[in-house]
Amino acid sequence: MAEVKLAQQISMRDVFGEKLLALSRQDERIVALDGDLANSTKLDKIAENNPEQFLQMGIAEQNMLGVAAGLATVGFQPWVCSFAAFVVKRALDQITVSIAQPKLNVKMVGAYSGLLNGCTGKSHQSLEDMAIMRSLANMIVLAPADAVELDRMMAFANEYDGPVYIRVARDPLPVIFDSASYRFELGKGIQMRRGTDVTLIATGTQTHRAIEAAVMMEKEGVSAGVLHIPSIKPIDVAAIVTAAEKTKAIVTVEEHTIYGGLGGAVAEVLGEHAPVPLERIGVRDKNGESGSNDALLQKYGLTPWHIVDGVRRVLGRKKG
Repeated sequence: MAEVKLAQQISMRDVFGEKLLALSRQDERIVALDGDLANSTKLDKIAENNPEQFLQMGIAEQNMLGVAAGLATVGFQPWVCSFAAFVVKRALDQITVSIAQPKLNVKMVGAYSGLLNGCTGKSHQSLEDMAIMRSLANMIVLAPADAVELDRMMAFANEYDGPVYIRVARDPLPVIFDSASYRFELGKGIQMRRGTDVTLIATGTQTHRAIEAAVMMEKEGVSAGVLHIPSIKPIDVAAIVTAAEKTKAIVTVEEHTIYGGLGGAVAEVLGEHAPVPLERIGVRDKNGESGSNDALLQKYGLTPWHIVDGVRRVLGRKKG
């Protein structure tokens, strides 16, 4: 199982900028495309330190993804980064027709994903990006839980031949993984804690809160395992089925709508292979709004206490 160290916090976006700069210095195919948000996404590290591999595309996401597709056809490796709400939804037609269908080698990074992106409100929040990108043929969809995992995902994505979408959070997050030993493997989940009564299946920014909830449940005498899913597509069917067969109850946890993201993907797996009681913790058919992180987590039911309530509900259904 992974080593859990929740005390240290590192910003994913800082690691993203530094990692892409390092990759660009090793790989001359890389071109970073920015939609006039470099100071927020941290693509400014490349603009300042490796400008030959940086293109400022302005606030025109459809054009930016079209240019990325064109660059990929002539041997470049475009890395497109903007807020998740913009890079996915504004340019969906270009992503679908020009990148996913021909399986071009374009890497897309959705920064400021989910609810917790400052007080920017619903126009800048992205609660549907995993569901949208997961529905596209040929698309790989990844959601790191911490800065260490993002670093290894980016190294994987740069070697992978095809389109990849990576979901990145804005604020610093607890470090979950040991940087010396962590290895990212496409399509594989990671068992963070073992349990016998219920399994929490979490992804991205919510994995550390699922771990906190499991610790809280332990004090109530409930043995809760935690399975982290960094690869939303392809998803680790075998690990999910094993968890369902072992604990007979599942709770999914994500900072995303419950429709079509991790909860939807796990429900599909359970329905086909191992039907057991399921609770989905996520945003339920609501738009986001401005507020502090703590206020938004509370209002949208994403705190560890809400996860604990989900565990109690699913255990009640498990007992019949």
